[in-house]
Amino acid sequence: MLLRWNDIDNAFAMLDEARREMDRWVRRMTEGGDLPSVPQWASGWPRMQFIDMGNELALVAEVPGLSEKDVNVSVNQDVLTISGERRTQVPEGYQTHRHERASVKFSRSFALPCKVDLEKTTALARNGILTVTLPKAPESQPRQIQVKSS
Repeated sequence: MLLRWNDIDNAFAMLDEARREMDRWVRRMTEGGDLPSVPQWASGWPRMQFIDMGNELALVAEVPGLSEKDVNVSVNQDVLTISGERRTQVPEGYQTHRHERASVKFSRSFALPCKVDLEKTTALARNGILTVTLPKAPESQPRQIQVKSS
């Protein structure tokens, strides 16, 4: 296959543009410029742990800097959704010299492995930790079955 010099020049121009775009991204990340609206790290944020504790399910999420007003917890049929927004604002009269904490909206959903009692479900945000406790519905709770001899 023969290549024309023009094709090779175009390929080098495209690579050079890609390098410049990467440099812009690195500069924005290291100098604290404006970040994209949905950073890649935000797709798994906040970090969570979903635990089956026998009679109840518990979801524990790290939500540093968020209050109970910034987080929403909902259950629709058998899906638990945690959503919210972390806002970063500069106080009035001040200016930013470095901006590394981006504002971010998040939403994460989890299929519930069993039916839960929504009337007894609680959510508590304290010290940057959100704890959602979902008591299992009576029919979903583990039961001990007595073994009898015949």
